[in-house]
Amino acid sequence: MDNSNTLPVGSAAAPAKVRTTSSRLKSIFSGSVGNMVEWYDWYVYAAFSLYFAQVFFPKNSLNAQLLNTAAIFAVGFLMRPIGGWLMGLYADRKGRKAALMASVLLMCFGSLVIALTPGYETIGIWAPVLLVVARLMQGLSVGGEYGTSATYLSEMATKERRGFFSSFQYVTLISGQLIALAVLIVLQQTLTEEQLLSWGWRVPFVIGALCAVVALWLRRGMEETESFTKQKEAPKESLMRTLMRHPKELLTVVGLTMGGTLAFYTYTTYMQKYLVNTVGFSKADSTAISAATLFLFMCLQPIIGALSDKIGRRPILIAFGVLGTVCTVPILTTLHTIETWWGAFFLIMAALIIVSGYTSINAVVKAELFPTEIRALGVGLPYALTVSIFGGTAELIALWFKEIGMETGYYWYVTACIACSLLVYVFMKDTQKHSRIETD
Repeated sequence: MDNSNTLPVGSAAAPAKVRTTSSRLKSIFSGSVGNMVEWYDWYVYAAFSLYFAQVFFPKNSLNAQLLNTAAIFAVGFLMRPIGGWLMGLYADRKGRKAALMASVLLMCFGSLVIALTPGYETIGIWAPVLLVVARLMQGLSVGGEYGTSATYLSEMATKERRGFFSSFQYVTLISGQLIALAVLIVLQQTLTEEQLLSWGWRVPFVIGALCAVVALWLRRGMEETESFTKQKEAPKESLMRTLMRHPKELLTVVGLTMGGTLAFYTYTTYMQKYLVNTVGFSKADSTAISAATLFLFMCLQPIIGALSDKIGRRPILIAFGVLGTVCTVPILTTLHTIETWWGAFFLIMAALIIVSGYTSINAVVKAELFPTEIRALGVGLPYALTVSIFGGTAELIALWFKEIGMETGYYWYVTACIACSLLVYVFMKDTQKHSRIETD
């Protein structure tokens, strides 16, 4: 019998702390700023890989160097399931706040390693080895960050506005990526190409490490969620054993994540390289287009999150699934031949509007599937596994298709994954109406 939701005889739950709107907003802000810093550090690697690829690897063709950096980007994703598992266990045992502080500290160390590592010509094979070590640390951090922050934001929000507030996970995730691109744009305008290639690319990693220290300080002032506080007095069995009693929910997280995360990484991190390597845009134009589309994409998240509070989560997920399945190949095929800045902007923006149907609400949907005692673990572990397999390999697979002369094969691969997720959306329950957060 599962006693994880009951208190010992003779004990009583601590009175729930009455939270004002301002206290909720303060805690959500502190958690979100830390999330933004984490994702800035994670995406700086992708944004600046065009510049540091030649530093860490032997001189070769640009595509070969990008393949090497994309491979290490994918390797970083291998640690995300481990991070989702370890930080999920820690968050469900010791609290959401403690896990969020630990994850941002790990990210800080990873950024410092990349910033300070000499190039291949100086230390040889140790350069890519240290780059791998740094990305493994960052992968561990990001793997733990997602599940815990999704849980924290969903539990801290009120029922009526849970979709709206939880959407700020992707607002901060995208803003982290946007800030990484903004730093790139500033450096492109202030440094020469030679300076960027030799030492300028290290600057954003130093900035990320310093910002992580600020985020750590902010997270010290966060409140713990009421859901966790009420549960922490209850006797608990093995969390993994409890998790295994929810196979349907675990598979739902995998299915609803697969197509969404692949589409997200295709139109965000990979798109910058696609515009340079395939379409033929300059690095500066590619960066500007990515920054402009990401800014509007970020602004869409709370709007669609709030809409899900009105009409439910499932209709929005289905809209993403249908449009993503139908439009991916036409959008990428047309983009391949586009010649104007605005043409590329509108095509990518159309794709990101579709992807918003997934990104804006996926965090709250997953959090609403699981009970409190395994919520961070239940969200973080299957999500991290799925992102590692599909999101982490997006660039690598796309570049591989290009290398063998079958680039359109990647377009159909993305379409097939979104179609599989659509099947999950069609048959799953609407978590807004069947939320486990309300039954805690």
